[in-house]
Amino acid sequence: MIDVINLKKNYGKLEVLKDITMNIEQGEKIAIIGPSGSGKSTFLRCLNCMEDPTDGAIIFEGVNIADMHVDINVHRRHMGMVFQQFNLFNNKKVIDNIMLAPVYIHTHDLKSKMIKNFFIKLRNIFSANKKPLYEINTTKAEIKEAARENAVRLLKRIGLEDKAEVYPSTLSGGQKQRIAIVRALAMNPKVMLFDEPTSALDPEMVGEVLELIKQLADEGMTMVIVTHEMGFAKEVATRVLFMDEGRILEENTPQELFSNPQNARTKEFFAKIL
Repeated sequence: MIDVINLKKNYGKLEVLKDITMNIEQGEKIAIIGPSGSGKSTFLRCLNCMEDPTDGAIIFEGVNIADMHVDINVHRRHMGMVFQQFNLFNNKKVIDNIMLAPVYIHTHDLKSKMIKNFFIKLRNIFSANKKPLYEINTTKAEIKEAARENAVRLLKRIGLEDKAEVYPSTLSGGQKQRIAIVRALAMNPKVMLFDEPTSALDPEMVGEVLELIKQLADEGMTMVIVTHEMGFAKEVATRVLFMDEGRILEENTPQELFSNPQNARTKEFFAKIL
């Protein structure tokens, strides 16, 4: 699904990612662990080009999305992203936060087809070879209604349908993060990227967020998770990557990596935290 080839990321003279090559298969649950400052979050953000790679390629479903000539926004539709700090819009109600991306994207697509059809019709007036119009089978009102129905369905899934019309400032951290997750799910992504989704939460709220992510994993969602929750990585991940100083030093199944690490730096890291 995603092939990372010789990925490098520099900030000036600082090398943050150093020649990373790896692949992510459909249905995999990959946990990325390592000390702070090892490049984990930067690597995750490079996967959907929120951070532009300095060099290398990121092949997503056959397309190098790191190519500057590629419309990255088209491909980001299929890559859900969940951040540490929720990133909900506090001036919009919960349901509007969830509806925002689907309504914007599908309305944009509708407008684009309408504009193209206008010029096709204009061309067809003066041409013997009539070009077919793009099919339009929805309206702005139908787009909004479909997005609202989907948002309500997602809120019901996490037991927060009663919060649809409130503002995020009234919610707990755990509730905000679960809403941030279903907001990403509203676009029906093919892969989910989680950047330390529990690091900003009080300990008592961590469980409800991890439980939702476990449910997604059980349903077969492809996901990449940067996390400090070692127990969660052991339980959910199909593969664990250990990063340090901008490199992947070791990768294996959770059982093998945690019980029998091979790299000296991995062993040192586990000795301090386990």
